[in-house]
Amino acid sequence: MRRPAYALLLGVALLMGLMALIASLKLGAPLRDPDGFLGPSWVRLPLMVLGAFLVDVIPRSLWRSRTDWRAFKGHALGIIREHWTRERILLVVIGLTSFFITYVSYRNLKNFLPRLGGELQDPVLHRIDQVLAFGHEPAVLLHGLLGEGVAAHVLAFVYLFFLPLSPASLVVWLVWSRNISYGYWYATAHCLAWAFGTASYYLVPSLGPNFAYVWLYSDLDQTGVKSLQDALYNGRIDIIYNPFADSIQSVAGFASLHVGIILTLALITQYTVRHAWIRLAMWVLFALTVVSTLYFGWHYIADDIAGAAIAGLSVWIGGLATGQKFDRGGRASHPTTSTARVPVTEDVRPR
Repeated sequence: MRRPAYALLLGVALLMGLMALIASLKLGAPLRDPDGFLGPSWVRLPLMVLGAFLVDVIPRSLWRSRTDWRAFKGHALGIIREHWTRERILLVVIGLTSFFITYVSYRNLKNFLPRLGGELQDPVLHRIDQVLAFGHEPAVLLHGLLGEGVAAHVLAFVYLFFLPLSPASLVVWLVWSRNISYGYWYATAHCLAWAFGTASYYLVPSLGPNFAYVWLYSDLDQTGVKSLQDALYNGRIDIIYNPFADSIQSVAGFASLHVGIILTLALITQYTVRHAWIRLAMWVLFALTVVSTLYFGWHYIADDIAGAAIAGLSVWIGGLATGQKFDRGGRASHPTTSTARVPVTEDVRPR
């Protein structure tokens, strides 16, 4: 008996889409495709894949043809036949479609939080922060340790880097993963993290310390993060008090999906990438991301812990669903297939 590697991936996307549709019908509010700085998701993602395709084919064709320009076309067609197989194209189409549905549903369900979510739990989460920091404010401790000038700009860059990195990393794994099952693994874990994060918003509704305790962050330098926080706060107020608003509400604290998604990326990198410097870079990025979420007050400590738990659960479930065999107590893994068909019981190590 065999099962497709993308069964869970499609299931998560369909469930998220169904939940968003039900919430939309219940509230009488339309579903929206949230625009990014590069345009709507349905435009942005295919353009990124096109860019990855060109980067994959053109440089390698130039290298193979050297100074023989007449051979360029032949080499390009050869690379396309070698790499852009039916399995690869299927992975890219299924992965991007599932991510698009999952992410758009996530943004809409997040938008509906003020109307469907329960009582805000910021006082409880804030008290947990103080207990874990032995009576201190974690953000104030970080401001005193790192300063409120240069560190703010560096950590703002790290935090905002997440915005293009999330979809870009998905494209990288879909297009260039050396084993097809690795692409399905990352896409599945990626979508699971967004889905679990959405559920956590409704289980523990909160705004985050910057929105609930603004005065703790008033002395920080003006950065892109500060501008983004102001825009998100205004969008939330617009949604709550203006019935004709076109804004999208994007404020939610528990759990931290910045931490969840970046840790998912770091874990998949650790399991699937051979180059040690890339693995190290992902772990450094994860550590800086955790610091930035607390420094700017996006999240409480409990939010980051929950985000890390979501990442671990998503990577583990995604690995089981896509045919990964965990070794050494979960510290390493190997794929049991190189195609989109994943064995249920068969364990075959690829050469």
